[in-house]
Amino acid sequence: MIEIRFHGRGGQGTVVASKILANVIFAEGKYSQSFPSFGVERRGAPVAAFLRVDDKPIRIRTEIYEPDHIIILDPLLVDQIPLTNGLKTGGLILINSNKSPNEYQNKFSGYGIATVPASRIAFKHQLGAKQSPIVNTAILGAVVKMLGIATLEGLLKTIKSDVPSRSEENAAAAREAYTSISEIFRA
Repeated sequence: MIEIRFHGRGGQGTVVASKILANVIFAEGKYSQSFPSFGVERRGAPVAAFLRVDDKPIRIRTEIYEPDHIIILDPLLVDQIPLTNGLKTGGLILINSNKSPNEYQNKFSGYGIATVPASRIAFKHQLGAKQSPIVNTAILGAVVKMLGIATLEGLLKTIKSDVPSRSEENAAAAREAYTSISEIFRA
């Protein structure tokens, strides 16, 4: 089983990203489970979402305390909350950031780090405002490339069917992020 924890802020599409990826994985023949965790339910508040992927039915129904990988939609969270709590040794971390992965080596020693400029990509495709871009579909393009848990074609198809607003722009953002993700840096 692969367990992934998403960290973002309310309004970035963190929960929706987890749901979309779960739908892609299920459509491609694997089992998936997606669910959110909310604190204060307001725009801008930290949000976590969880995703499990397996070749067999998933029976566990708890939060993910020891994820294999972490996806960070808001780079400001890196200095605000303990994102790597429980992250398995050698786990991969994907950060929505314009910085190179090695700039995070002191913060995430012992993990593989990749970055993708998802905010810039989302803004380019007019997904949200410059101050608060909606980065969920952009980050998913990078997740699919980094983890190989689904195909880009499956992701694009699911975005076009499941995202009711601006589906073409969301698909274009996912495609661009897929090609824009950095190489994984081992800290």
